[in-house]
Parts: sequence; structure tokens; C-alpha cells
Amino acid sequence: MTVFVLLACLGGVLVGLSRQLNGRLSISTTPVVASFWNHAIGFAVLTCLGLFAGGLLPAGAAEAPWYAYLGGSIGVIFVAAGSWVIARIGAVNSALLIIGGQMVTGVAFDYISAVPASFWANAAGIVLIVGGIMISRRRKAGGSQ
Repeated sequence: MTVFVLLACLGGVLVGLSRQLNGRLSISTTPVVASFWNHAIGFAVLTCLGLFAGGLLPAGAAEAPWYAYLGGSIGVIFVAAGSWVIARIGAVNSALLIIGGQMVTGVAFDYISAVPASFWANAAGIVLIVGGIMISRRRKAGGSQ
């Protein structure tokens, strides 16, 4: 279990590093160029890993429904938007915005899917995330950073 926790932590660090690099590249060029290089390098690295480890094209990939491949298009939009946002509000605030959006969307999906969950636990999580964002924004506006 420890290995998986460490892998998750490493994944979080790498995602944060990627967002920082994309934000910096976005400032120097444009969010679209930053998104292009993010995806080009990711494609090259993952293709090499897939060729090395095997299973680049898993069995049944051709039979997948068309909407299974929308993730790539959504990812391009997400990375370009993230590069644009980081340059304007900073990495910490954009991370809070992403986490808050994921939390609210997850709760909404659970509600729509009628998944049994504690309303109060979900509400408390959303309130804490929104409160953290508000406190962060207030400190920045007050200049006490």
C-alpha cells in the first residue's frame, strides 16, 4: 500500500510541475502553444513507454464507442485553459479552483446518479474548499502574503 501512496504523491508532484511549466510557457508564448507542447511531449513519452512495455494498442480499442475518445479533446481544452488561468491567478489558486471544481462536479454526479452518500459530508467538503479559496483570495487582496 505504501508504494501506491508514494506513486500517488509522485503523480501529484509531477502534475504540479507540469502546470507550472505550462503556465510559464503560456506567459512566454500563448496557452495554445503551451498546450501543444504539453501534448506533443506527453504523446512521445507515452508512445515510447507503450512500445517498450507493450500494450500500446489494447485489445478491443477499435470496438470502443466514439465518445470514449473525447477525453483527448477535453484534455487539450483543460490544459490550454489551465495554462491561461495559472498565468493570471497563480498556481495555488488555480489548483484550489481545480480541486473545488472536481469536488462539486463529483458531488453533482453522485446526486444525479443517485449514489448513496452523506449530504452533510459532501456539503461540508464543498464549504471547506470554497472557504479556503475565499481566505486565500482575501489574504492576497489584503497584501499579507
